[in-house]
Amino acid sequence: MRITKHEHACLRVEQEGRLLIIDPGGFTLPLDDLHGLTAVVLTHEHPDHWTPEHLERLRRHAPDVPVYAPAGVAAAGAEVTVVAPGDTATAGPFTMTFHGGRHAVIHESIPVVDNVGVLVNDEFYYPGDSYALPKHADIALLAAPVGAPWLKIGDAMDFVLAAKPRRAFATHDMTLSRIGLDMHRSRLKWATEQHGGEFVALDPGDSVEM
Repeated sequence: MRITKHEHACLRVEQEGRLLIIDPGGFTLPLDDLHGLTAVVLTHEHPDHWTPEHLERLRRHAPDVPVYAPAGVAAAGAEVTVVAPGDTATAGPFTMTFHGGRHAVIHESIPVVDNVGVLVNDEFYYPGDSYALPKHADIALLAAPVGAPWLKIGDAMDFVLAAKPRRAFATHDMTLSRIGLDMHRSRLKWATEQHGGEFVALDPGDSVEM
């Protein structure tokens, strides 16, 4: 698999000429080169993780593409296949299992929405806006949130320590300045290395091969 980081929380997963898009939201530039689009995953309903404009553009390229998302996204008006923690979906070469269930708490005054993390082909994991982890998973590559209204860097470090990935990179980063991003990346790098893993610094457009 080849994983490419786009702006903020959007991820592109490619295998065997097929394409999976995760969380194309409002901080992400319009996506191109969508040949082989096979599936879309939306982890939750917040607009930095999906927009109607992105979905419309994706469906113009692949009208029948399945879009997997929790019930909250459907309630927000998106036409999706609803998934919940414990579900499995297969599209082309991608087998996706879904984990967690709830968004991390931002503040007691803000409702907590549905959120699913996604494990792709038992190797690549992205938790959406949560610290949920698959049980008993051997994570080859982790996309770890690094900046958000709900995130404290110590909690993000503990998440990486618990995941014990062989490799990791930082995502969910558009809320950070360049100085803040570099500082937070260094913390996640330390956490990744505590169990012998490697941290990879990816900017939008950068990729990592598995």
